[in-house]
Amino acid sequence: MDVLEYDVAIVGSGLAGMRAALQASEVSQGKLRVALISKLHAMRSHSVSAEGGISGVLYPGEAGDSIELHGFDTAKGSDYLGDQDAIELLVNEAPKEIRFFDHLGVPWNRDDSGRIVLRAFGGMSVPRTAFAADKTGFFMMSALYDSLLEYGNLDIFHEHYVTNLLLDGGVFRGFLAIDLASGDPKLFIAKSGIIATGGFSRIYGFTTTAYSSTGDGIALAYKAGIPLKDMEFVQFHPTGLIPSGILITEAARGEGGYLLNNKEERFMERYAKSKMELAPRDIVSRAMVTEINEGRGLIHKASGMKHLLLDLRHLGDEKIDERLPMIKEMTIKMLGIDPAKEPIPVRPAAHFTMGGIHTNIHGQVMLDDSKTPVEGLWAAGECGCVSVHGSNRLGSNSLSQCVIWGRITGEMAAKRASNTGEPSDTRSKTVARAEEEYNKIVKLLDNKGTQNPYELRSKLWETMDTLVYVYRDTKSLMEAKRRVAELKRSYSDIYIADKGRVYNTNLRDALEIGNMIELAEVVIVSAIARKESRGAHAMVEYPKRDDANWLKHTLAYRTSEEPRLSYIPVKITKWEPKERTY
Repeated sequence: MDVLEYDVAIVGSGLAGMRAALQASEVSQGKLRVALISKLHAMRSHSVSAEGGISGVLYPGEAGDSIELHGFDTAKGSDYLGDQDAIELLVNEAPKEIRFFDHLGVPWNRDDSGRIVLRAFGGMSVPRTAFAADKTGFFMMSALYDSLLEYGNLDIFHEHYVTNLLLDGGVFRGFLAIDLASGDPKLFIAKSGIIATGGFSRIYGFTTTAYSSTGDGIALAYKAGIPLKDMEFVQFHPTGLIPSGILITEAARGEGGYLLNNKEERFMERYAKSKMELAPRDIVSRAMVTEINEGRGLIHKASGMKHLLLDLRHLGDEKIDERLPMIKEMTIKMLGIDPAKEPIPVRPAAHFTMGGIHTNIHGQVMLDDSKTPVEGLWAAGECGCVSVHGSNRLGSNSLSQCVIWGRITGEMAAKRASNTGEPSDTRSKTVARAEEEYNKIVKLLDNKGTQNPYELRSKLWETMDTLVYVYRDTKSLMEAKRRVAELKRSYSDIYIADKGRVYNTNLRDALEIGNMIELAEVVIVSAIARKESRGAHAMVEYPKRDDANWLKHTLAYRTSEEPRLSYIPVKITKWEPKERTY
């Protein structure tokens, strides 16, 4: 086994992971050895797909905007489940990060005077989303990647799939990975570790996310005994393209797009009269599903999928070409639809996971309900639940979260690595543990099972798409729980058809599918327990929010049976919970 020793090891190369790597390098003035590990080529991480923009109050006082108002919008948008100390941190730091990326060379859209233009996003009181056309994530990622290449202390390990998080008595020791190019194991021993592997929306079939968004880092933590927080809250983006699920950015509505039913009505007037199409995503998604369920949807001829329409025709070619060029390119390529001439077929698609690894406000991973951190381990971005989004994220707050907590965790990990000397007796113990874990993977290759992992994945997708969608009910969730339990049993009997080692994507996929099944079970069990409707968790039998009993975070611990749940309070600092109206 190849054993590599670093000061800081980061798993995940999206915005959070790259921002953490850059900050760790800058803080240490390039003196610390940093490993950035990605199961893809780093620039193919899903952050490149972020389209609409990044939120932040760049011009306080203009249009009545303020840091305080951004905080209120976020707390209200979270349906008051967001921890408000984390929200305050986000809104105070976001403008600094936007300007930091400006200095890195991100080509923000600007007005004639050279100022960064801000666009409207759902749930925001005023426009406060900076953007680079509809390719914001790509441009931010490119700027980070180019900056990282300037540091000689940083090694980027492309196409290395991390299979295990190694802890020893509540202390981080390292990550075990498979080099996909050779199939050989590599052990990354480090003084500090950061998990920045993104969300798990790929547990759904109809999703805006890449096939790589399988929640691996969250599953690593869960299997290592770390609790997961608020996993029942999965956000459905209102405008997933039919039939693929590809994201049609919220910026399309921010620029003035309409949602229409089969009567060509702008139906959002019935659900959020003041905000219309720019209500928060949970409200818009429920409105769309209600329209479809009540017979006011359309049917896509090729796929048979029920849907509604996103109408951009009134925006005209010039505005679409300037502000939404990728959307135009994509709809023409995928469906032969020019959005300046025809409306786009859309329906809600799984998009973002508010839940994830339980962390404190600084992104440090927590071992329990109270205040016991894992020494030397942090989680940043979508995989780390601080919790800033609560039960529903506002659009464009995600990129702010990724880069802010990427910076924070990168700095803290670097400082720990600079001040920590590891005891000499831990290395051999960590190597032995890694060899034991790798042998389990080798045995999986030799398994003579009967179950095709891809068939299990198809069954998982069908279960989640139909039974754990925008609206939920106890009967459907219990059936989903039964099906996923059966998938867990079947997974123990899988076979890997490809027995080779070089670029064995069959093995990688099988490991991902195992993670997806584990995480789906946590989502379902957590959802069954929460007997209220809050944000993205809409229960038919419990249509009201219940602050008296459910103003609390869910924690899920892995057991040999089903997840064990416990709860911790939400941090309220400024904004007392009120009824959400838009």
